Amino acid sequence: MTARVVIAGTASGVGKTTVVVALVRALRARGLRVAVFKCGPDYLDPTYHARAAERTCHNLDGFMMGRDAVRSTFIEATRDADVAVIEGVMGLFDGASPTGEEGSSAEIAKWLEAPVLLVCDASGMARSIAALARGFAAFDPQLKLAGVLCNRVGSRGHLDLLRKAVAGWPPILGGLPADDALAFPERHLGLRTAERAAIPEASFAAWGERAAEWLDLDAIFELARAAPELALPDDERAAASVTAPPRCRIAIAQDEAFHFYYADNLRRLERLGVELVPFSPLRDAQLPVVDGVLIGGGYPELHVEALGANEGLHAALTAFAAAGGPIYAECGGLMYLAAAIRTLDGRSHRMVGLFPGEAVMSDRLQALGYVEVETQEPTVLGPAGSRFRGHQFRYSGLVGVPASASGAYSVRRRRGGETTREGFRSGNALGSYVHAHWASNPRIAHNLVSACEHFRSER
Repeated sequence: MTARVVIAGTASGVGKTTVVVALVRALRARGLRVAVFKCGPDYLDPTYHARAAERTCHNLDGFMMGRDAVRSTFIEATRDADVAVIEGVMGLFDGASPTGEEGSSAEIAKWLEAPVLLVCDASGMARSIAALARGFAAFDPQLKLAGVLCNRVGSRGHLDLLRKAVAGWPPILGGLPADDALAFPERHLGLRTAERAAIPEASFAAWGERAAEWLDLDAIFELARAAPELALPDDERAAASVTAPPRCRIAIAQDEAFHFYYADNLRRLERLGVELVPFSPLRDAQLPVVDGVLIGGGYPELHVEALGANEGLHAALTAFAAAGGPIYAECGGLMYLAAAIRTLDGRSHRMVGLFPGEAVMSDRLQALGYVEVETQEPTVLGPAGSRFRGHQFRYSGLVGVPASASGAYSVRRRRGGETTREGFRSGNALGSYVHAHWASNPRIAHNLVSACEHFRSER
């Protein structure tokens, strides 16, 4: 049985990620092996958790994965851990719907039977903490809200005042002082990725020291240990332990420009017999010898000069596609495979050109939210009519695309229900702005691997 706790928030921006980093480092300093998770579709916060824990961070998403996949992913990823720390998404009860819990931290906490610690921004707050904490604790009686963590407190005296205000229920199990010098930097998609070049190790170490000093670690670990045992049905447990023999090799773009991948998707590929071979569109002039290519999201708009100058890789990708090689690209990967990227300064930078059109950056969000996809024609993901769920979060749009070149997908927004045509296909190359999670339809991963295996056998 793995001890576990969900670190949720009263809202976005209250400092959940900082609290998780601090708590993880403090628990590791006690010699504990800490598994880390992020609720929701986020790609950026997991880079902080992975660095703090020095192990892969897995996303847990109720809308895209469903209960069984969430539980199985959690159980598999915690087999060698002493405790799991799970960061929530937005506010505790926020999710895919304003009237239900689907896609929320609360839903994940119930599925995992995990206690919840509520993070609030306590700056400028006194007795109101009692109304806030008790309101959250009473809102859903089926949820175990086990305590409160007060972020951005002004002093020890301020934290003591907050404890007196709640009068013991729900208990305040500590807080963290505000410190602008240790704040993690942000940019247009949220936090910067936790690269060592951008964020010094000293910042992570300092937050761990703060947690050891300011949080009641003994109480937190004890309530995490009180969570009941989770179990998978025998058939799911057996399926999760099987890895297929080697079937094909897929190149996966991994560098500063492309690194947005759901760990669960990659694990599914590996279990199907895929050898994932990293390559860098920024630095590698040739593709490795592979049977398929995967280019995820990231920040191609920040690296347009280097990406555009790497004409050797442009030619290699074009030749691979012309030979019928399967290529699957999401969001930033789609932008890279388009004809060009136009940055905010109005300059156009030539890219690979597998797909027509120009990815135009904007200073405003162009799409945000969950989507449901149904393919309208055969693709490397399977036959027409294949369905899966995903998420969009982007500041660009593809313009100048002929109507005949788009429409491999029918994309339905979860909120509002509007349906649009999207998805760009050229032979066995497929690109889309949708970040897909294959737990919503495990056949998608199987189909992609089969397409790569077929290409391998035909060469």
